[in-house]
Amino acid sequence: MEFLEAGMAQASEITPLDYTRYDFKNPETYRLRIKKGLSREVVEQISHFKNEPDWMLEYRLRAYDHFVERPMPDWGPSLSDIDFDSYTYYANPLLEGETKRKWEDLPADIKNTFEKLGIPKAEREYFGGIGAQYDSGTVYHKIREDLAAKGVVFCDTDTAVKEYPDLVRKYFGRIVPYNDNKFSALNSAVWSGGSFVYVPPGVDAGIPLQAYFRINAKNVGQFERTLIIADKGAKVHYVEGCTAPVYSTDSLHAAVVEVVAEPNAKVRYTTVQNWSKNVYNLVTKRAVAYESALVEWVDGNLGSKVTMKYPSVYLRGRGSRADILSVAFASEGQIIDSGAKAVHSAPDTSSKIIAKSIAIRGGQTSYRGLLHVAPGATGVKAAVRCDALLPDERGRSDTYPYNEIHEEDATITHEAVVGKIGEEQIFYLMSRGLTESDAIHLILMGFLAEFAKELPVDYALELNRLIQLEMSGAVG
Repeated sequence: MEFLEAGMAQASEITPLDYTRYDFKNPETYRLRIKKGLSREVVEQISHFKNEPDWMLEYRLRAYDHFVERPMPDWGPSLSDIDFDSYTYYANPLLEGETKRKWEDLPADIKNTFEKLGIPKAEREYFGGIGAQYDSGTVYHKIREDLAAKGVVFCDTDTAVKEYPDLVRKYFGRIVPYNDNKFSALNSAVWSGGSFVYVPPGVDAGIPLQAYFRINAKNVGQFERTLIIADKGAKVHYVEGCTAPVYSTDSLHAAVVEVVAEPNAKVRYTTVQNWSKNVYNLVTKRAVAYESALVEWVDGNLGSKVTMKYPSVYLRGRGSRADILSVAFASEGQIIDSGAKAVHSAPDTSSKIIAKSIAIRGGQTSYRGLLHVAPGATGVKAAVRCDALLPDERGRSDTYPYNEIHEEDATITHEAVVGKIGEEQIFYLMSRGLTESDAIHLILMGFLAEFAKELPVDYALELNRLIQLEMSGAVG
Protein backbone atom coordinates (compact mmCIF):
# COMPACT_ATOMS: atom_id res chain seq x y z
CA MET A 1 0.00 0.00 0.00
CA GLU A 2 2.88 2.41 0.75
CA PHE A 3 4.16 1.81 -2.79
CA LEU A 4 0.75 2.66 -4.25
CA GLU A 5 0.36 5.81 -2.16
CA ALA A 6 3.82 7.02 -3.17
CA GLY A 7 2.98 6.31 -6.80
CA MET A 8 -0.25 8.33 -6.64
CA ALA A 9 1.61 11.23 -5.03
CA GLN A 10 4.08 11.22 -7.91
CA ALA A 11 1.24 11.04 -10.40
CA SER A 12 -0.11 14.35 -9.10
CA GLU A 13 3.19 16.08 -9.97
CA ILE A 14 2.57 15.99 -13.70
CA THR A 15 4.71 18.20 -15.91
CA PRO A 16 3.08 20.89 -18.07
CA LEU A 17 2.09 20.15 -21.65
CA ASP A 18 4.85 20.59 -24.21
CA TYR A 19 3.22 23.18 -26.48
CA THR A 20 6.22 23.75 -28.77
CA ARG A 21 4.48 22.37 -31.86
CA TYR A 22 1.90 25.17 -31.61
CA ASP A 23 3.78 27.91 -29.74
CA PHE A 24 5.52 29.59 -32.65
CA LYS A 25 4.66 32.94 -34.19
CA ASN A 26 5.48 34.87 -37.32
CA PRO A 27 6.31 38.58 -37.63
CA GLU A 28 3.11 40.62 -37.81
CA THR A 29 3.11 41.69 -41.45
CA TYR A 30 -0.47 42.45 -42.44
CA ARG A 31 -1.74 43.99 -45.66
CA LEU A 32 -4.87 45.16 -43.85
CA ARG A 33 -5.10 45.79 -40.13
CA ILE A 34 -7.47 47.91 -38.08
CA LYS A 35 -6.29 49.68 -34.93
CA LYS A 36 -7.33 48.27 -31.56
CA GLY A 37 -10.77 48.97 -30.16
CA LEU A 38 -14.39 48.39 -31.09
CA SER A 39 -16.71 51.08 -32.41
CA ARG A 40 -19.36 51.64 -35.04
CA GLU A 41 -16.62 53.04 -37.28
CA VAL A 42 -14.58 49.84 -36.94
CA VAL A 43 -17.60 47.77 -38.02
CA GLU A 44 -18.12 50.03 -41.06
CA GLN A 45 -14.43 49.82 -41.92
CA ILE A 46 -14.46 46.00 -41.88
CA SER A 47 -17.47 45.93 -44.19
CA HIS A 48 -15.83 48.49 -46.48
CA PHE A 49 -12.64 46.41 -46.74
CA LYS A 50 -14.77 43.48 -47.82
CA ASN A 51 -16.84 45.49 -50.31
CA GLU A 52 -20.00 43.93 -48.89
CA PRO A 53 -23.59 44.48 -50.03
CA ASP A 54 -25.69 46.97 -48.07
CA TRP A 55 -27.75 44.28 -46.36
CA MET A 56 -24.67 42.81 -44.67
CA LEU A 57 -23.46 46.19 -43.43
CA GLU A 58 -26.93 46.90 -42.03
CA TYR A 59 -26.91 43.48 -40.32
CA ARG A 60 -23.50 44.19 -38.80
CA LEU A 61 -24.59 47.56 -37.45
CA ARG A 62 -27.77 46.16 -35.89
CA ALA A 63 -25.64 43.49 -34.24
CA TYR A 64 -23.15 46.09 -32.97
CA ASP A 65 -25.92 48.15 -31.39
CA HIS A 66 -27.25 45.05 -29.65
CA PHE A 67 -23.76 44.09 -28.47
CA VAL A 68 -23.31 47.50 -26.83
CA GLU A 69 -26.69 47.27 -25.10
CA ARG A 70 -26.43 43.63 -24.01
CA PRO A 71 -24.86 43.00 -20.58
CA MET A 72 -22.18 40.41 -20.01
CA PRO A 73 -23.42 36.94 -18.97
CA ASP A 74 -24.04 36.72 -15.23
CA TRP A 75 -23.55 32.95 -15.12
CA GLY A 76 -20.68 30.58 -15.84
CA PRO A 77 -16.96 31.47 -15.65
CA SER A 78 -16.00 35.05 -14.89
CA LEU A 79 -15.35 37.17 -17.99
CA SER A 80 -14.62 40.34 -16.03
CA ASP A 81 -11.02 40.56 -17.32
CA ILE A 82 -12.10 40.96 -20.95
CA ASP A 83 -11.46 44.49 -22.24
CA PHE A 84 -13.10 44.68 -25.65
CA ASP A 85 -11.08 47.78 -26.58
CA SER A 86 -7.79 45.92 -26.11
CA TYR A 87 -8.29 43.70 -29.18
CA THR A 88 -7.74 44.16 -32.88
CA TYR A 89 -10.89 43.07 -34.73
CA TYR A 90 -9.46 42.73 -38.21
CA ALA A 91 -5.95 41.71 -39.26
CA ASN A 92 -5.50 40.11 -42.69
CA PRO A 93 -2.12 39.06 -44.11
CA LEU A 94 -3.65 39.23 -47.61
CA LEU A 95 -5.84 41.76 -49.33
CA GLU A 96 -9.53 40.92 -49.43
CA GLY A 97 -10.27 38.62 -52.34
CA GLU A 98 -6.73 37.19 -52.44
CA THR A 99 -7.62 33.78 -50.98
CA LYS A 100 -5.30 31.29 -52.69
CA ARG A 101 -6.33 28.10 -54.47
CA LYS A 102 -2.76 26.80 -54.87
CA TRP A 103 -0.62 26.05 -51.85
CA GLU A 104 2.57 27.27 -53.51
CA ASP A 105 1.02 30.73 -54.02
CA LEU A 106 0.87 31.45 -50.28
CA PRO A 107 3.46 33.75 -48.67
CA ALA A 108 6.30 31.68 -47.28
CA ASP A 109 5.70 32.47 -43.59
CA ILE A 110 2.01 31.53 -43.76
CA LYS A 111 2.73 28.41 -45.75
CA ASN A 112 5.39 27.33 -43.24
CA THR A 113 2.93 27.90 -40.37
CA PHE A 114 0.35 25.52 -41.77
CA GLU A 115 2.96 23.01 -42.91
CA LYS A 116 4.17 22.80 -39.29
CA LEU A 117 0.58 22.07 -38.32
CA GLY A 118 0.24 19.32 -40.93
CA ILE A 119 -2.33 20.93 -43.25
CA PRO A 120 -0.84 19.90 -46.64
CA LYS A 121 -0.41 16.34 -45.37
CA ALA A 122 -4.04 16.25 -44.29
CA GLU A 123 -5.13 17.57 -47.67
CA ARG A 124 -3.19 14.92 -49.55
CA GLU A 125 -4.19 11.98 -47.41
CA TYR A 126 -7.61 12.42 -45.85
CA PHE A 127 -9.79 15.32 -46.85
CA GLY A 128 -11.98 16.34 -49.77
CA GLY A 129 -11.45 20.05 -49.18
CA ILE A 130 -9.23 22.31 -47.09
CA GLY A 131 -9.69 25.83 -45.76
CA ALA A 132 -7.09 27.72 -43.74
CA GLN A 133 -7.71 30.94 -41.81
CA TYR A 134 -4.90 33.06 -40.41
CA ASP A 135 -6.17 35.66 -37.93
CA SER A 136 -8.98 37.47 -39.82
CA GLY A 137 -8.09 36.30 -43.31
CA THR A 138 -8.96 33.09 -45.13
CA VAL A 139 -5.65 32.54 -46.88
CA TYR A 140 -6.31 29.24 -48.62
CA HIS A 141 -9.35 27.31 -49.79
CA LYS A 142 -9.64 24.38 -52.13
CA ILE A 143 -12.13 21.58 -52.86
CA ARG A 144 -11.54 18.38 -54.79
CA GLU A 145 -12.70 18.50 -58.38
CA ASP A 146 -14.91 15.42 -58.08
CA LEU A 147 -16.87 17.01 -55.20
CA ALA A 148 -17.20 20.30 -57.05
CA ALA A 149 -18.54 18.37 -60.06
CA LYS A 150 -21.34 17.02 -57.83
CA GLY A 151 -22.34 20.57 -56.97
CA VAL A 152 -20.75 20.65 -53.52
CA VAL A 153 -19.79 24.19 -52.51
CA PHE A 154 -16.95 24.70 -50.05
CA CYS A 155 -15.51 28.20 -49.77
CA ASP A 156 -14.90 30.91 -47.21
CA THR A 157 -17.99 32.76 -46.03
CA ASP A 158 -16.80 36.11 -47.40
CA THR A 159 -16.66 34.58 -50.88
CA ALA A 160 -20.09 33.00 -50.37
CA VAL A 161 -21.66 36.41 -49.63
CA LYS A 162 -20.59 37.54 -53.11
CA GLU A 163 -20.96 34.33 -55.15
CA TYR A 164 -23.96 32.65 -53.47
CA PRO A 165 -25.96 35.61 -52.11
CA ASP A 166 -29.37 33.93 -52.31
CA LEU A 167 -28.27 30.94 -50.24
CA VAL A 168 -26.44 33.09 -47.71
CA ARG A 169 -29.35 35.48 -47.22
CA LYS A 170 -31.75 32.56 -46.82
CA TYR A 171 -29.84 30.99 -43.92
CA PHE A 172 -27.37 33.52 -42.47
CA GLY A 173 -28.39 34.49 -38.95
CA ARG A 174 -31.53 32.34 -39.05
CA ILE A 175 -30.17 29.60 -36.77
CA VAL A 176 -28.12 31.88 -34.51
CA PRO A 177 -29.60 35.39 -34.63
CA TYR A 178 -27.37 38.31 -33.71
CA ASN A 179 -29.47 38.98 -30.58
CA ASP A 180 -29.13 35.42 -29.24
CA ASN A 181 -26.35 36.36 -26.79
CA LYS A 182 -23.67 39.01 -26.32
CA PHE A 183 -21.00 37.07 -28.19
CA SER A 184 -23.20 36.12 -31.13
CA ALA A 185 -23.85 39.86 -31.42
CA LEU A 186 -20.11 40.55 -31.35
CA ASN A 187 -19.46 37.94 -34.02
CA SER A 188 -22.30 39.23 -36.18
CA ALA A 189 -20.84 42.74 -36.03
CA VAL A 190 -17.19 41.93 -36.83
CA TRP A 191 -17.19 38.44 -38.38
CA SER A 192 -14.57 37.55 -40.94
CA GLY A 193 -13.73 34.31 -42.69
CA GLY A 194 -15.11 30.94 -41.69
CA SER A 195 -16.47 28.21 -43.94
CA PHE A 196 -19.51 28.02 -46.17
CA VAL A 197 -20.66 24.54 -47.19
CA TYR A 198 -23.61 23.59 -49.36
CA VAL A 199 -24.33 19.99 -50.36
CA PRO A 200 -27.07 19.56 -53.00
CA PRO A 201 -30.05 17.20 -52.55
CA GLY A 202 -29.12 13.53 -52.43
CA VAL A 203 -25.35 14.12 -52.66
CA ASP A 204 -22.99 12.32 -50.28
CA ALA A 205 -19.80 14.38 -49.93
CA GLY A 206 -18.11 11.15 -48.83
CA ILE A 207 -14.74 12.54 -47.85
CA PRO A 208 -14.55 15.02 -44.94
CA LEU A 209 -14.04 18.74 -45.50
CA GLN A 210 -11.53 20.39 -43.18
CA ALA A 211 -10.90 23.92 -41.94
CA TYR A 212 -8.05 25.10 -39.74
CA PHE A 213 -8.09 28.33 -37.72
CA ARG A 214 -4.88 29.95 -36.50
CA ILE A 215 -4.41 33.06 -34.35
CA ASN A 216 -0.90 34.43 -34.92
CA ALA A 217 -0.82 38.05 -33.70
CA LYS A 218 -0.96 39.30 -30.12
CA ASN A 219 -4.30 40.75 -28.91
CA VAL A 220 -6.09 39.82 -32.12
CA GLY A 221 -9.64 38.52 -32.02
CA GLN A 222 -10.80 35.84 -34.42
CA PHE A 223 -14.47 35.84 -35.35
CA GLU A 224 -15.08 33.33 -38.11
CA ARG A 225 -18.62 32.62 -39.29
CA THR A 226 -19.43 29.11 -40.50
CA LEU A 227 -22.61 28.12 -42.32
CA ILE A 228 -23.22 24.49 -43.36
CA ILE A 229 -26.29 23.47 -45.35
CA ALA A 230 -27.07 19.85 -46.16
CA ASP A 231 -30.03 19.82 -48.54
CA LYS A 232 -32.63 17.03 -48.64
CA GLY A 233 -31.00 13.62 -48.32
CA ALA A 234 -27.46 15.04 -48.44
CA LYS A 235 -24.53 13.90 -46.28
CA VAL A 236 -21.43 15.79 -45.17
CA HIS A 237 -18.69 15.58 -42.54
CA TYR A 238 -16.93 18.83 -41.60
CA VAL A 239 -13.78 18.87 -39.44
CA GLU A 240 -12.05 21.86 -37.85
CA GLY A 241 -8.95 22.42 -35.76
CA CYS A 242 -7.74 25.53 -33.91
CA THR A 243 -4.46 26.70 -32.32
CA ALA A 244 -2.66 29.86 -31.23
CA PRO A 245 0.81 30.73 -29.85
CA VAL A 246 1.27 31.66 -26.21
CA TYR A 247 1.44 35.36 -25.36
CA SER A 248 1.54 37.16 -22.03
CA THR A 249 -1.70 38.95 -22.91
CA ASP A 250 -5.04 37.49 -23.92
CA SER A 251 -6.67 36.83 -27.28
CA LEU A 252 -10.35 36.44 -28.03
CA HIS A 253 -12.09 33.84 -30.18
CA ALA A 254 -15.84 34.27 -30.63
CA ALA A 255 -17.12 32.19 -33.53
CA VAL A 256 -20.64 31.40 -34.67
CA VAL A 257 -21.54 28.14 -36.41
CA GLU A 258 -24.91 27.53 -38.05
CA VAL A 259 -25.83 24.08 -39.37
CA VAL A 260 -28.95 23.19 -41.35
CA ALA A 261 -29.93 19.56 -41.93
CA GLU A 262 -32.87 19.47 -44.31
CA PRO A 263 -35.20 16.38 -44.35
CA ASN A 264 -33.31 13.06 -44.41
CA ALA A 265 -29.93 14.81 -44.41
CA LYS A 266 -26.95 13.81 -42.26
CA VAL A 267 -24.33 16.25 -40.93
CA ARG A 268 -21.36 15.47 -38.71
CA TYR A 269 -19.36 18.38 -37.29
CA THR A 270 -16.04 17.47 -35.63
CA THR A 271 -13.97 19.96 -33.65
CA VAL A 272 -10.64 19.53 -31.88
CA GLN A 273 -9.57 22.89 -30.45
CA ASN A 274 -6.23 23.28 -28.72
CA TRP A 275 -6.04 27.04 -28.20
CA SER A 276 -3.17 28.28 -26.05
CA LYS A 277 -3.90 29.18 -22.44
CA ASN A 278 -4.24 32.91 -23.12
CA VAL A 279 -7.31 32.61 -25.40
CA TYR A 280 -10.89 33.28 -24.37
CA ASN A 281 -12.91 30.80 -26.45
CA LEU A 282 -16.56 31.95 -26.47
CA VAL A 283 -18.44 30.15 -29.21
CA THR A 284 -22.06 29.68 -30.29
CA LYS A 285 -22.71 26.49 -32.28
CA ARG A 286 -26.23 25.48 -33.25
CA ALA A 287 -27.91 23.11 -35.68
CA VAL A 288 -31.48 22.61 -36.88
CA ALA A 289 -32.62 19.14 -37.92
CA TYR A 290 -35.76 18.66 -39.98
CA GLU A 291 -37.77 15.50 -40.71
CA SER A 292 -35.70 12.31 -40.30
CA ALA A 293 -32.42 14.27 -40.37
CA LEU A 294 -29.39 13.42 -38.21
CA VAL A 295 -26.93 15.92 -36.73
CA GLU A 296 -23.80 14.72 -34.93
CA TRP A 297 -21.47 16.97 -32.95
CA VAL A 298 -18.07 15.51 -31.99
CA ASP A 299 -16.56 18.25 -29.87
CA GLY A 300 -13.13 18.22 -28.23
CA ASN A 301 -11.81 21.02 -25.99
CA LEU A 302 -8.17 20.68 -24.94
CA GLY A 303 -6.94 24.28 -24.71
CA SER A 304 -7.82 27.92 -23.96
CA LYS A 305 -7.88 30.06 -20.82
CA VAL A 306 -11.67 30.02 -20.63
CA THR A 307 -14.02 28.10 -22.91
CA MET A 308 -17.79 28.50 -23.03
CA LYS A 309 -19.25 26.26 -25.72
CA TYR A 310 -22.50 24.28 -25.86
CA PRO A 311 -23.19 22.65 -29.26
CA SER A 312 -26.96 22.53 -29.76
CA VAL A 313 -29.44 20.70 -31.96
CA TYR A 314 -33.00 21.92 -32.43
CA LEU A 315 -35.07 18.94 -33.53
CA ARG A 316 -37.87 20.49 -35.58
CA GLY A 317 -38.92 17.61 -37.83
CA ARG A 318 -40.60 14.32 -36.92
CA GLY A 319 -38.08 11.52 -36.55
CA SER A 320 -35.02 13.80 -36.47
CA ARG A 321 -32.05 12.76 -34.31
CA ALA A 322 -29.18 14.38 -32.43
CA ASP A 323 -25.99 12.66 -31.31
CA ILE A 324 -23.59 14.84 -29.29
CA LEU A 325 -20.24 13.69 -27.92
CA SER A 326 -18.34 16.33 -25.95
CA VAL A 327 -14.91 16.05 -24.30
CA ALA A 328 -13.10 18.56 -22.07
CA PHE A 329 -9.53 18.36 -20.75
CA ALA A 330 -8.57 21.17 -18.34
CA SER A 331 -5.17 21.63 -16.78
CA GLU A 332 -3.55 24.37 -14.71
CA GLY A 333 -4.98 27.83 -15.43
CA GLN A 334 -7.86 26.52 -17.53
CA ILE A 335 -11.62 26.71 -17.10
CA ILE A 336 -13.64 24.73 -19.64
CA ASP A 337 -17.38 25.23 -19.31
CA SER A 338 -18.90 23.07 -22.02
CA GLY A 339 -21.82 20.79 -22.66
CA ALA A 340 -24.70 20.36 -25.09
CA LYS A 341 -28.31 21.23 -25.78
CA ALA A 342 -31.02 19.12 -27.38
CA VAL A 343 -34.36 20.86 -27.97
CA HIS A 344 -37.16 18.51 -29.02
CA SER A 345 -39.90 20.45 -30.81
CA ALA A 346 -41.34 17.61 -32.92
CA PRO A 347 -42.74 14.12 -32.20
CA ASP A 348 -40.73 10.90 -32.39
CA THR A 349 -37.39 12.69 -32.11
CA SER A 350 -34.39 11.30 -30.25
CA SER A 351 -31.15 12.60 -28.79
CA LYS A 352 -28.08 11.21 -27.08
CA ILE A 353 -25.60 13.37 -25.20
CA ILE A 354 -22.33 11.95 -23.85
CA ALA A 355 -20.02 14.38 -22.04
CA LYS A 356 -16.61 13.37 -20.71
CA SER A 357 -14.18 15.58 -18.81
CA ILE A 358 -10.77 15.37 -17.18
CA ALA A 359 -9.61 18.04 -14.73
CA ILE A 360 -6.00 17.94 -13.55
CA ARG A 361 -3.46 20.18 -11.73
CA GLY A 362 -6.10 22.71 -10.69
CA GLY A 363 -7.97 22.81 -13.98
CA GLN A 364 -11.76 23.19 -13.86
CA THR A 365 -14.34 21.53 -16.06
CA SER A 366 -18.10 21.96 -16.04
CA TYR A 367 -20.90 20.24 -17.93
CA ARG A 368 -23.70 22.71 -18.59
CA GLY A 369 -26.50 21.18 -20.65
CA LEU A 370 -30.13 21.54 -21.61
CA LEU A 371 -32.64 18.86 -22.51
CA HIS A 372 -35.96 20.38 -23.54
CA VAL A 373 -39.10 18.55 -24.64
CA ALA A 374 -41.83 20.90 -25.88
CA PRO A 375 -45.55 20.31 -25.39
CA GLY A 376 -46.84 18.08 -28.17
CA ALA A 377 -43.45 16.49 -28.84
CA THR A 378 -44.66 12.98 -28.08
CA GLY A 379 -42.61 9.82 -28.36
CA VAL A 380 -39.32 11.55 -27.53
CA LYS A 381 -36.37 9.40 -26.46
CA ALA A 382 -33.40 11.19 -24.89
CA ALA A 383 -30.39 10.12 -22.85
CA VAL A 384 -27.71 12.21 -21.14
CA ARG A 385 -24.51 10.80 -19.62
CA CYS A 386 -21.83 12.89 -17.89
CA ASP A 387 -18.56 11.23 -16.84
CA ALA A 388 -15.80 13.15 -15.06
CA LEU A 389 -12.33 11.92 -14.12
CA LEU A 390 -10.10 13.63 -11.54
CA PRO A 391 -6.59 12.11 -11.78
CA ASP A 392 -5.23 14.16 -8.85
CA GLU A 393 -6.44 16.11 -5.82
CA ARG A 394 -6.38 19.57 -7.42
CA GLY A 395 -8.81 19.32 -10.35
CA ARG A 396 -12.47 20.28 -10.08
CA SER A 397 -15.52 19.13 -12.01
CA ASP A 398 -19.12 20.40 -11.80
CA THR A 399 -22.35 19.42 -13.53
CA TYR A 400 -25.26 21.77 -14.27
CA PRO A 401 -27.97 19.83 -16.10
CA TYR A 402 -31.25 21.47 -17.04
CA ASN A 403 -34.08 19.12 -17.96
CA GLU A 404 -37.31 20.76 -19.08
CA ILE A 405 -39.86 18.08 -19.92
CA HIS A 406 -43.32 19.35 -20.93
CA GLU A 407 -44.69 16.11 -22.34
CA GLU A 408 -45.59 12.96 -20.40
CA ASP A 409 -45.11 10.67 -23.39
CA ALA A 410 -41.30 10.82 -23.29
CA THR A 411 -38.49 8.49 -22.23
CA ILE A 412 -35.68 10.43 -20.56
CA THR A 413 -32.56 9.21 -18.77
CA HIS A 414 -29.78 11.16 -17.11
CA GLU A 415 -26.71 9.86 -15.30
CA ALA A 416 -23.54 11.48 -13.98
CA VAL A 417 -20.42 9.88 -12.51
CA VAL A 418 -17.31 11.46 -11.00
CA GLY A 419 -14.34 9.24 -10.25
CA LYS A 420 -10.62 9.02 -9.69
CA ILE A 421 -8.00 6.69 -11.09
CA GLY A 422 -8.03 3.60 -8.93
CA GLU A 423 -4.84 2.48 -7.25
CA GLU A 424 -5.66 -1.12 -8.14
CA GLN A 425 -5.85 -0.19 -11.85
CA ILE A 426 -2.38 1.35 -11.77
CA PHE A 427 -1.01 -1.56 -9.76
CA TYR A 428 -2.45 -4.09 -12.22
CA LEU A 429 -1.01 -2.35 -15.28
CA MET A 430 2.39 -1.85 -13.63
CA SER A 431 2.43 -5.54 -12.71
CA ARG A 432 2.19 -6.17 -16.48
CA GLY A 433 5.32 -4.15 -17.15
CA LEU A 434 4.05 -0.61 -17.75
CA THR A 435 5.63 2.40 -16.10
CA GLU A 436 3.32 4.40 -13.86
CA SER A 437 3.00 7.33 -16.28
CA ASP A 438 2.25 4.93 -19.15
CA ALA A 439 -0.37 3.20 -17.01
CA ILE A 440 -2.10 6.50 -16.21
CA HIS A 441 -1.95 7.52 -19.88
CA LEU A 442 -3.53 4.23 -20.90
CA ILE A 443 -6.35 4.70 -18.38
CA LEU A 444 -7.03 8.23 -19.61
CA MET A 445 -7.12 7.15 -23.25
CA GLY A 446 -9.51 4.35 -22.31
CA PHE A 447 -11.72 6.93 -20.63
CA LEU A 448 -11.71 8.98 -23.85
CA ALA A 449 -12.02 6.01 -26.21
CA GLU A 450 -15.61 6.85 -27.23
CA PHE A 451 -14.39 10.22 -28.42
CA ALA A 452 -11.11 9.15 -30.00
CA LYS A 453 -12.70 6.45 -32.18
CA GLU A 454 -14.96 9.07 -33.78
CA LEU A 455 -12.05 11.25 -34.96
CA PRO A 456 -10.25 11.16 -38.31
CA VAL A 457 -7.02 9.23 -37.87
CA ASP A 458 -4.72 12.28 -37.80
CA TYR A 459 -6.79 13.90 -35.07
CA ALA A 460 -6.98 10.70 -33.02
CA LEU A 461 -3.19 10.37 -33.14
CA GLU A 462 -2.81 14.01 -32.12
CA LEU A 463 -5.21 13.54 -29.20
CA ASN A 464 -3.15 10.59 -28.00
CA ARG A 465 0.05 12.62 -28.33
CA LEU A 466 -1.34 15.58 -26.39
CA ILE A 467 -2.57 13.41 -23.52
CA GLN A 468 0.73 11.54 -23.42
CA LEU A 469 2.69 14.79 -23.25
CA GLU A 470 0.43 16.05 -20.48
CA MET A 471 1.19 12.92 -18.48
CA SER A 472 4.93 12.69 -19.23
CA GLY A 473 7.24 13.09 -16.28
CA ALA A 474 4.71 11.83 -13.77
CA VAL A 475 7.35 9.46 -12.44
CA GLY A 476 11.00 10.35 -12.10
